[in-house]
Amino acid sequence: MENTTTLTFTLTAYATLEKHKHVFFFLFFLLYVATMFLNVLLVAVIRQNKQLHQPMNIFACMLCFNEIYGSSSLLLPVMSVLLSKTHEISVNVCMSQVYFLHTYATSEFCILALLAYDRFVAICYPLHYHSIMTPSKVTKLIAVVGLYPFVAFACFFSLTLQLSFCGRVIPKLYCVNMELVKNACSNASHINIVGLLLLGLMVLPQLMMIVLAFAQILRVTKKLSKDSKATALKTCVPHLCSVFNFGIASLFEVVQNRFNMSHTAIEARIFLSVYFAIIPPVTNPVLYGLGTYLVRVHIMKLCVKYKILPTKTANRVITT
Repeated sequence: MENTTTLTFTLTAYATLEKHKHVFFFLFFLLYVATMFLNVLLVAVIRQNKQLHQPMNIFACMLCFNEIYGSSSLLLPVMSVLLSKTHEISVNVCMSQVYFLHTYATSEFCILALLAYDRFVAICYPLHYHSIMTPSKVTKLIAVVGLYPFVAFACFFSLTLQLSFCGRVIPKLYCVNMELVKNACSNASHINIVGLLLLGLMVLPQLMMIVLAFAQILRVTKKLSKDSKATALKTCVPHLCSVFNFGIASLFEVVQNRFNMSHTAIEARIFLSVYFAIIPPVTNPVLYGLGTYLVRVHIMKLCVKYKILPTKTANRVITT
């Protein structure tokens, strides 16, 4: 970092939002507040009720913490730069944002794979669930999933930290590793190659685990009665929605970083580029909160207690 020529990067995508920057600031602020409230609420409900201290709900709490981490990494700097006159970000802050956002995305895939594994064991081996998902094993899984993305990406990111930068333009609302490489003074194509390999190593195993888990779940549920099949598959709905939502969002971002998307409207590119870190953090706590029966019951009890919802409405939500 001592040899860095460029001290700041200009995030040129903000020019598109300039005319309505206060509207966008308010929108991002509302999304951030909603993200914080929904994720903290779900964690608090699960934490306060021992009945909910099951592996699936513990993993859902991990997902909530990761949503808070990812949303804060993106939205707080975006709101700050949005109101600035220069739309510039320092190299050190840019580097930090790259690390935070990439580890957020990797952690998301790891936690989703963990949730898929939990559903696989619960549905395919229901009688052995508690002997397989022991507290000791759950603790080890949490430790591995919690540390792996940060250590693995740090090893790769050490290559980027050695670069010096002569360019200073990033055509996005935030920093990504690919744009840092493009602004390097020297040819850093080797980092692109390593980055592609790392992308495969940090995402493909998790995606394979998710696909294999649900393939086995479908195979097992074919042998169940109609009611048992519906009950089993219903517990998978929140997870499947989360996987598709985040998977598609991440695919958009990878395509934008790796291929020329100039033929697409700039407004569409901006929305798709931030989708992965603003929409899943809002929708996931809703999916796991309202999509899981016991969690939904406790949330509705709180809503009735504090007169947020009438009793009839809460009961209707519980039974749906």
